[in-house]
Order: sequence, then C-alpha cells, then structure tokens
Amino acid sequence: MKNNDANSRRKFMGSVLLGATSGTLAMITNPLVADNSAFDERRMSDAEEWFKKIKGSHRIVYDGSTPHDGFPIIWNWAFYLSNNETGSSDSDITAMTVLRHNAIPFALKSSIWKKYKLGEVFGVNDNSTKAASLRNPYYEPQEGDFPMPVIQGIKDMQARGAMFCVCNLALSVYSGAVAQQMGLDATEVYKEWVAAVQPGIQIVPSGVWALGRAQENGCGYIFASN
Repeated sequence: MKNNDANSRRKFMGSVLLGATSGTLAMITNPLVADNSAFDERRMSDAEEWFKKIKGSHRIVYDGSTPHDGFPIIWNWAFYLSNNETGSSDSDITAMTVLRHNAIPFALKSSIWKKYKLGEVFGVNDNSTKAASLRNPYYEPQEGDFPMPVIQGIKDMQARGAMFCVCNLALSVYSGAVAQQMGLDATEVYKEWVAAVQPGIQIVPSGVWALGRAQENGCGYIFASN
C-alpha cells in the first residue's frame, strides 16, 4: 500500500511538473492560487529593492528552472571561481540564481523537504542514500552532495555576495498541488512553504519576472543546465 501511495504521488506530481494535464492550468488560474501568488505593495517593494544589491563589473543571472543535479548552484560558484582566477575580487562580482519551476525546493528548509517528501516530488535524490532526498542538499551541502568537495552551497555563496531568489508563482502552484494530493488546505501549505524559505533568499513575483529584472540591471543570462 505504501509503495502504491508513493507511485501515485510520483505520477500525480510528474504530470503537474511537466505541465501534461489540464489540471495544471486550472491550478494556476484558480482564485486560491491567484490569491497566494499576488504581490501586495510591500512585497513588490521588497523584491524591487533587492535588485539594487547587484554590484560589480561582472554580472550574471542563472535560470534555475530544474534541479539539474545542483548545477543552478554549481555554476553560481563557478562564476566566482573563474572571475577570481582572472583577477577579480568578490566585491566586483554578482552571480544571481533564480530558482523557479521545479528547482524551487532548493530555496526551502530541510524540515519542509522531510514533511512533504520534496525529494520524491521534485525528483532529487540524496547521493549518500541513493533514495529520494529528505533534506535540502545544496543550502549547506554535506560531503558527497556536490561532485567536488570545494564547491560551496547557497549559504556560503550568499556570504560572498551571490544572490538567490525563488519564484512565488511556483511556490503557490506546487504547494497547492502537494496540498491537493495530501488532502490539506492549500493556503496553509503555501504559507508554511513561504515561512520555510531560507534566510536571504528573496521571494519574487515569478522567476521569469526576476530574470527580466536581472537583465535590466546589467546581468547576462545563462540557462543553468548541466
């Protein structure tokens, strides 16, 4: 029975994440989701103000739309590394990663990964167990999470000036999908996910909005594939 429940969850979330069902579109246009994804004046002001932190001569934004084995974070680190090696200090660099679509769990605390089985939902495995991850492997990575031990996670990169943001629209849609699958209240699950966003990660109206703002502020665009 337990395996059947897991298979059912994977099939349901797989269809949602791939946009293969009309339910996805219905969910986005659902008034409940619209309420959750709406940005009031204060939230919008906070998001716009956050972009003023972009600095330096070397500016890049990574489009982290899928987990890609952590590459939305790896390439952020690599941008700093290669610019350091060619004579630029961290103070002259900004690398931003926009966590959107099904890369949004990397913005969330491990307690939410465990409670809502986000590794299973979003297809992220724990390298140490080879099973669906019950923790966020890239915020404060453990040995073996990245392919090389020198790669830094989100928290360490933030300390260097790297910027990370997460799509509110995706938080709303996917928390609603998980709530539906688990028979929970969508608004309460959304609020719990928002409260679990890691310190310093900015919630933005949508990932594509953030990608546009980053480019308006002088960031080059790279799709964060592996």
